[in-house]
Amino acid sequence: FRWNNEKGLVGVRNYDSISMDSIIGYKPQKELLMKNTEAFINGFEANNVLLVGARGTGKSSSVKALINEYSKRGLRLVEVKKEQLIYLNDILEKLRDKGKRFIIFIDDLSFEEDEIEYKQMKSVLDGGIEEKPSNVLIYATSNRRHLIKEVWSDNKDIYGEEIHASDTVNEKMSLSDRFGITIMYSSPNQREYLEIVKGIASNNGLEVAADTLHQEALKWELNQNGRSGRSAKQFINYFKSTIE
Repeated sequence: FRWNNEKGLVGVRNYDSISMDSIIGYKPQKELLMKNTEAFINGFEANNVLLVGARGTGKSSSVKALINEYSKRGLRLVEVKKEQLIYLNDILEKLRDKGKRFIIFIDDLSFEEDEIEYKQMKSVLDGGIEEKPSNVLIYATSNRRHLIKEVWSDNKDIYGEEIHASDTVNEKMSLSDRFGITIMYSSPNQREYLEIVKGIASNNGLEVAADTLHQEALKWELNQNGRSGRSAKQFINYFKSTIE
């Protein structure tokens, strides 16, 4: 589902069919995410999850793959955009009495200094007067570890506007601290990048000499978007068109 401000929950008919097996590499990260999700599905205590790391490393894909892994066991995904966080309590109330398990998915989450929506999210994650439904978890992805933009002035304790500068730093870190699990997706090194390329090529039935594939993949990452799972997939898309 996705949340519509006027209609509420709206079904997504053509959802992404990505599977965990098609995400090459990042085995420990995927195992931790799946272990937490399985505990949730089985009715045990589970944590909200923050997936952090470089762009294109598979954070969003890992969350979307959970639906194809566990939908038959009653798991559902609700996509919520950052600007819709003001409706978060309404969304939780809508999901509370449903006979399914729901993951609220917030992609590419981060806040600038003047954005205050994060306060609403802090309250829901931990500390609000109303208990979060037991059938709902929040999974969010971000390129920023502490979610809220930090500046050098946050560390100043003289000549700044705030007397207790450390309070500002603690406030900005407190949102990410309220996710029970943080999973890091770092950019792959060259060996890992080539393994991802090899895996995607195999999944696509691409038969080509390993040396040729590696040489072309390294050229691609130098001239295009660097090393990442997304870049590797883009390379395979391009390379297939040159040999077919």
